[in-house]
Amino acid sequence: MESKLELESILLPGVSAKRPIVIAGPCSAETEEQVLNTARELAANGIKIFRAGIWKPRTRPGSFEGVGSVGLPWLQKVKKETGMYTAVEVATAQHVYEAIKYGVDMLWIGARTTANPFAVQEVADALRGTDMPVLVKNPVNPDLELWIGALERLNRAGIKRLGVIHRGFSVYQKIKYRNDPQWQLAIELHRRLPELPIINDPSHISGDSELILEVSQQAMDLNFDDLIIESHECPARSWSDAKQQVTPAHLKMILSDLVIREAQIGDKPRTELDELRQKIDMLDKQIIEALATRMKISEGIAKYKYDNNITVLQSRRYDEILNNRRATAEQNHLNADFVVKLYEEIHEESVSRQNAIMTELQKQQNK
Repeated sequence: MESKLELESILLPGVSAKRPIVIAGPCSAETEEQVLNTARELAANGIKIFRAGIWKPRTRPGSFEGVGSVGLPWLQKVKKETGMYTAVEVATAQHVYEAIKYGVDMLWIGARTTANPFAVQEVADALRGTDMPVLVKNPVNPDLELWIGALERLNRAGIKRLGVIHRGFSVYQKIKYRNDPQWQLAIELHRRLPELPIINDPSHISGDSELILEVSQQAMDLNFDDLIIESHECPARSWSDAKQQVTPAHLKMILSDLVIREAQIGDKPRTELDELRQKIDMLDKQIIEALATRMKISEGIAKYKYDNNITVLQSRRYDEILNNRRATAEQNHLNADFVVKLYEEIHEESVSRQNAIMTELQKQQNK
């Protein structure tokens, strides 16, 4: 993939380069009037890229699945009247052909489609030979390789103007947000593919219009490039995802309240920051070295368990570890859930090592 592309170069000349660029519009195009009214308000507030759901992949049959191609002429009217660029989600080759036919400027692939390599390949093949900008949402479940694989399929089909949308990941348990951000996965994707613009979708992460500013601010603080936010002229009357949509006026307030910090230090003095980073580096090295020592001890425990015919997994001991670490985290004013999650990973690696050692020792004994 090519060198760093900003969203304005992914699209067309003329989109403001001021960070963040915002893609906004309703979850679903419902009527011509609703689309045009929303677009007019957004354009008046400086939004340059209008999004609207034309085809809506839904979890259950019988839900509103979009108006379909009948809504594409409405987007043509949006372009003609407001000068905004238009963007829609596609999931099949036919969607691609229809969107191109009606002059849509940008496409995105949704989370459910990204999770299906066959569907992504169908879209990629339909786009072959075009210069269409394409954004790829993360898959529904936290699978970084699947996300990257979707980008590779498009890239191999000759699509060079690519970007990604981070919309969070589905979770079974109830959490604050509709979807778990798992920021670390988006950060890791950006580390591996720094040339790609990374766009945050606070609407789908939060699932709640009152949390969109909070999520947007986190994304900006993590140096995400841009935002895609659902906006409807009257969210209460929306045919889909009413709770997570905001009016154009509310969106304007959200954007005015965002604090955009510098991504680069520039000419400012770096002495204090460099010192703090050096301390972080030193502590990280110590943490890794301590983990290596811990694993060596764990291997010694495995040999003892083998010699004394003890099972690898000791549930009571595991519960003691988690309870103790949680209490210690709270005493040190750390997020206890974070520390427990960390020790769950450490314990999983420890058990895996112990199991491998005991298996090897058994093989040697059987020779």
